[in-house]
Amino acid sequence: MKYVIPFLAMMLLFTSCKKQKFDVVIRGGTVYDGSGKPGVITDVGINADTVAFIGDLSKAIGTKEVNAQGLAVAPGFINMMSHAEVSLLMDGRSQSDIRQGITLEVLGEGSMGPLSDQMKSDYRDQMKRNPDWQFDIDWTTLGEYLESLQRRGMSTNVASFVGANTIRIHELGYANRAPNAQELERMKALVKQAMEEGAMGTTTALIYAPDNYATTEELIELSKVAAPYGGMYISHMRSEGNNILAAVDETIRIAREANMPAEIYHLKLGGKENWGKLDSVIAKIDKANKSGLRITADMYNYTAGATGLDATMPPWVQEGGIKEWIKRLKNPSIRKKVLQEMLTPTDQWENLLLNAGDPNNVLLLGFTNDSLKRYTGKTLGEVARIYGKSPQETAMDLVITDSTRVETAYTLMNEENIKRQITLPYVSFGSDAGSPSAEGIFLKYKDHPRAYGNFSRLLGKYVRDEKVIPLEDAIRKLSSLPATNLKIQKRGSLTAGNYADVVIFDPAKIQDHATFENPHQYSTGMVHVFVNGAQVLENGEHTGAKPGMVVRGPGWKAK
Repeated sequence: MKYVIPFLAMMLLFTSCKKQKFDVVIRGGTVYDGSGKPGVITDVGINADTVAFIGDLSKAIGTKEVNAQGLAVAPGFINMMSHAEVSLLMDGRSQSDIRQGITLEVLGEGSMGPLSDQMKSDYRDQMKRNPDWQFDIDWTTLGEYLESLQRRGMSTNVASFVGANTIRIHELGYANRAPNAQELERMKALVKQAMEEGAMGTTTALIYAPDNYATTEELIELSKVAAPYGGMYISHMRSEGNNILAAVDETIRIAREANMPAEIYHLKLGGKENWGKLDSVIAKIDKANKSGLRITADMYNYTAGATGLDATMPPWVQEGGIKEWIKRLKNPSIRKKVLQEMLTPTDQWENLLLNAGDPNNVLLLGFTNDSLKRYTGKTLGEVARIYGKSPQETAMDLVITDSTRVETAYTLMNEENIKRQITLPYVSFGSDAGSPSAEGIFLKYKDHPRAYGNFSRLLGKYVRDEKVIPLEDAIRKLSSLPATNLKIQKRGSLTAGNYADVVIFDPAKIQDHATFENPHQYSTGMVHVFVNGAQVLENGEHTGAKPGMVVRGPGWKAK
């Protein structure tokens, strides 16, 4: 018996001395959990793809140890408005976004499925015109597209809305008419399928054809299908300029009648004459939220937006798609009518050339036709002078020659509105851009700097330098706010049991560098990024890891 007590004592001593082990231990960083509370200096332990513990881990060891002293440790950031649909197919590393701390790309405005045979053929025709962009279309439905991305490998997680425009094209092509009863039922069935495949809700881009052919009533009917699945309606509204107040009313009406939350994409006031309408926009959103609706918004932190030259021309001329659009522009009588409408102020469609105020505020970002590539980076005003024509006629000529809508940036907004929007409690952030790499085919095209700098610009320029909002609130807007809006589980907050999407950055050094003159410049100051527990960024360099997963909406039904 006298030997038993010493033996038990030795076992207790051995147990107490045995250190707890983790796959990764992040030590001594200032941890922001995403709630908006100030950061706390502590440790984080990760096992496999999960945050296992947050607290004092001085007596624990990690297979990998990360010294985060002097750095901020936060939940991975969510890109609420991503156009990485194709860039992820071309390069799954998602370099421009990973280097800003993005761990989830949320795709919207349109969607990559469901696709009809004709839609697949149209994609292949586009690739023939632009041999730089080639990928296998090995999917039909939206769910199959997301699964294809995961099979190919991606560094970020990805989620997607289903595009009301995609559904419309699937059933009606590019026709400017309402669906009949049978077509509408098929459209609703496609929304139902997409929601059960994991779509986050319905999305629109209502300044573009064929989206703007849809009535409010059509959008309500489609959104009513998504609502019981917990989906959101999210929209590039019918106007962000002259008719923005009516566009906000339409968004709120869809949310109310479909009985679902709604979000306004890239909230902005385009055109100097519209800058003063921000108070009225905020008042409408506040009133809707007080009535019991949930209306939110996202934004990018630049005074210029980017889209195409289609946003300079009336929607009717674009009916039927790019081939019919070009055919009409070649018809002298139709061209004359289009020119007159491009020159005439209106609230019936969004004319970004007029809103920009000057053709020198319209920057040409890229072409597919080799004969036009010398104009990349020039303004529409500069090219118009070279052509010896009006900016409107030049825009038509460029579309005809390039056989695309021609990617374009428009300077439309003002800095004071941007700062005020950043402070709104319901505003999150989206790049409204792809996630390219500063190499290879991506360098052949100009890009909006928001692709490389939107999130680091928030944390550097607006948080650290100008102190528009505190760091803890910025992190909330980049993580838990969008996760809550999308009803995403186990992401968006740095909490034990959640997926280990973790970013570690230097608040004193985080900085955007991309400009319109030289857009392909990575942000700096993001030190480490973990996605589902795997390290994707280490000491500011991409590891090549592609642990990204599909994040599905609340209506997902597993196969």
